[in-house]
Amino acid sequence: MKKAIIIGSGIGGLASALRMRHKGYEVEVIEQNGYPGGKLTELRADGYRWDAGPSLFTMPHLVTELIELFGRDVNEYFSYNRQEEVCRYWWEDGMTFTVDADPSTFINDAASTFSIDPSRLHQYLKDSRFKYDHTSPLFLERSLHKASTYLSKDTLKALVNVGRMDLSKSLHDYNLQMLEEPHLVQLFDRYATYNGSSPYQTPGIMSMIPHLEMDIGTYFPEGGMHSITQALYNLAVDVGIAFRWNHAVDQIIIENRKAKGVRIKNEILKADVVISNMDIHPTYNKLLSDVSPPRNTLTQERSSSALIFYWGVKGIHEHFGLHNILFSGQYRSEFESLFDRYEIGDDPTVYINITSKIESVDAPPGNENWFVMINAPGDYGQRWDELILQARAKIIDKIERLTGRPLSEHIVTERVLDPRSIASKTSSHQGALYGSSSNDRMAAFLRHPNFHRRIPNLFFCGGSVHPGGGIPLCLLSGKIVSELAPTP
Repeated sequence: MKKAIIIGSGIGGLASALRMRHKGYEVEVIEQNGYPGGKLTELRADGYRWDAGPSLFTMPHLVTELIELFGRDVNEYFSYNRQEEVCRYWWEDGMTFTVDADPSTFINDAASTFSIDPSRLHQYLKDSRFKYDHTSPLFLERSLHKASTYLSKDTLKALVNVGRMDLSKSLHDYNLQMLEEPHLVQLFDRYATYNGSSPYQTPGIMSMIPHLEMDIGTYFPEGGMHSITQALYNLAVDVGIAFRWNHAVDQIIIENRKAKGVRIKNEILKADVVISNMDIHPTYNKLLSDVSPPRNTLTQERSSSALIFYWGVKGIHEHFGLHNILFSGQYRSEFESLFDRYEIGDDPTVYINITSKIESVDAPPGNENWFVMINAPGDYGQRWDELILQARAKIIDKIERLTGRPLSEHIVTERVLDPRSIASKTSSHQGALYGSSSNDRMAAFLRHPNFHRRIPNLFFCGGSVHPGGGIPLCLLSGKIVSELAPTP
């Protein structure tokens, strides 16, 4: 049996491992940490449990199809429920709004709250669905770097409709044209952050992202987001995939323009296929130091990072739901700080995720587990200890001011994750959450391909390569890799 080695057990690495195993390979996953999942893991302290990384779950079929691939019962590994609300929003002027999971209800509620013609919102969501349906088969589900991709009906369909993709204007300008009402413009501008970009720079085609939440739906996995990792890991073990924990790969062995395996200290592990789930920067700079790096790709602007506070909070705070956003009153300035000055702005937008609203065991009785995140620049050597203290004070002030309720004295335990620790724990270059940003209309084409052009059995998956960051795209990267890899 031919062997595939996967470097890294992030969600893309797990997906690649499963698909390569299904394809007929012996598979071994090498992980520098002592646990699977990469960013999609959990944190426990003082009776609280938090999902450490991604907190929004969409497109559950990309998880369940991996289980079904092996003829297994999905319910034995994974359960999830569709949510009745998408998110609760708060603005500096006192406006609040909850997005209902039913698109018709959302349109009616938003039209009434913001005094906008409901036909505008209906058209916006219709266009969002159109963009997704006409581009996902090309941009998300296949390699953009293979000529065969462009010789298909899907490509022709996308090209015929390219004028409706709004590539020539920014997402913000598109939202302003379509909606005008400032609260709704800001609500839909926020979707640029789903790939670590600025709404004032990323192209209008990114208006397809709301379709994932408002049409396909948002979900919550039983046991929290970490259960996605656990489900795929348990399945991997059951189908015979081997894992080697607490081992960092030092080198991908290249001989005669073929990947022959990997070196871990003084040990050589041979393989017929090598797949790197590590960020593309350290993959080249550390593991492929003798291979010419793709300079244009590696010098692309990085996506935003995050500063996350994991708080144990006394009391049940009914005004918050599972997902909550407290918007900046200086939204453009926030993104200028992130991408132009590599700073945290004076008025950051605050995201709060509270899984104990659904999973009561995630916090002691009568308490809540708050995952509190703001957008942050990557690690460029800033004075993070000072920035963290300043940001913490701003976040607490904003929450107390917009809700009119005290918070600081209710925080009973705290843990912090910043761009430095994101980089060290997940090998993400400069702590970027999504690899490169999408602050360019050609960004999708500039991402590193899922294969190496001159080394035919070397492949790449995960958030720093095509098709991008986030759970659904990382899962799709694993699928693309398995389709590109030779059949054993």
